[in-house]
Amino acid sequence: MNSTTQTHSAPSQTGREGEESALVARFLDYVGYDTQSAEDAEGCPSTAKQLTFARHLADTLEEMGLEDVALDEQGYIYATLPSNIPADVPTVGFIAHYDTSPDCSGAGIRPRIVSNYDGTDIVLDAEQGIVTSPRLFPEMLRHVGEDLIVTDGHTLLGADDKAGIAEIVEAMAYLMAHPEVPHGRIRIAFNPDEEIGAGAHLFDVDKFGADWAYTMDGSEVGELEYENFNAASARITIHGLNVHPGYAKGKMRNAARIAAEFAQAMPGQEVPEHTEGYEGFYHLTAINATVEQATLSYIIRDHDRQLFEQRKQHIEQLAARFSERYGEGSVECDVRDQYYNMRQQLEGKEHIIDIARRAIEQAGMTCVVKAIRGGTDGAQLSFKGLPCPNIFAGGLNFHGRHEFVPIQSMEKAMHTVVNICRIVAE
Repeated sequence: MNSTTQTHSAPSQTGREGEESALVARFLDYVGYDTQSAEDAEGCPSTAKQLTFARHLADTLEEMGLEDVALDEQGYIYATLPSNIPADVPTVGFIAHYDTSPDCSGAGIRPRIVSNYDGTDIVLDAEQGIVTSPRLFPEMLRHVGEDLIVTDGHTLLGADDKAGIAEIVEAMAYLMAHPEVPHGRIRIAFNPDEEIGAGAHLFDVDKFGADWAYTMDGSEVGELEYENFNAASARITIHGLNVHPGYAKGKMRNAARIAAEFAQAMPGQEVPEHTEGYEGFYHLTAINATVEQATLSYIIRDHDRQLFEQRKQHIEQLAARFSERYGEGSVECDVRDQYYNMRQQLEGKEHIIDIARRAIEQAGMTCVVKAIRGGTDGAQLSFKGLPCPNIFAGGLNFHGRHEFVPIQSMEKAMHTVVNICRIVAE
């Protein structure tokens, strides 16, 4: 998609003026870039196309007049909005990621604005019968009367997390245009590869230099998140022994069949489709199997650290039992921690949460505190010494063709950023 065309069409489509139309224009410009990350790639960023967008975004920040704009070789962007008050106040930061999920194509995104949504089905592609319906996505009904940006049914939208980027950048533009709003030194950063769990790995916390920060990477309007899953990955490797099936009795070890048996031995109800809230799970993400060798890939999640450790032990013990049953060394288990619950890093720092809560409420919303059934860069950054709760960016139905974002939610997120800057200064 030609991003310039979309950028210029946005204000006339919505009839919105001022900062609001600029916010929409920024978002439509950003989603014109394919920034899909890749799990199996080496290096950072995991895809070269992410750097194409990073250069564009860094140029935009330079043109705006932000200071200390820096884009490193790994695709991390840093910039500063200097303080406009004489008082010495904490430096607060805002962070968002620009990669999109490998789960759905991010190439050739064709967004469309549905003005004054009426609560009925939204036809994305009439010819192919692709429809976003409130029967399947009842959260749509919370946004009746608002203006929704949707896809054409063939790609994701990229509101995760280009909505967050647009909101942060537009908030900086707002503060620059309104010097009467007091604020201290503000640091912003945008990074690659969050969707593959690597977004914070090379983030330079010392260079960023903020006392604390917020990721703008949440979902529904008003949400504030400072609890997330403890997370690990588990890879089960099964070594089979292939023998001609006509002569296999007492000899063959069928890795594919053992893999299926292993999957069936895992707790059947402790999976994403049967859990909610604080309930943890095991999630089988892939099976690759032949008679000779099979692998099962799992992710392990739990908010409670003790239960998290028990889950890791369970899968390791199950693998050990299978290895004993089918021959020593026949089943191997590699469990690796990915990130931890940020809540423990925010204990004693309640003012960081209180400021965000006040900012959300002053933007005209009820603050909804939720535990993330997932993780953010903020979780890893919190353990690197940068306390970093997560604030809503407004998008819904992430990682698929039914993703959408209400324009009004983006506006409220942008004003939440402005409010945080003002409250910290006050």
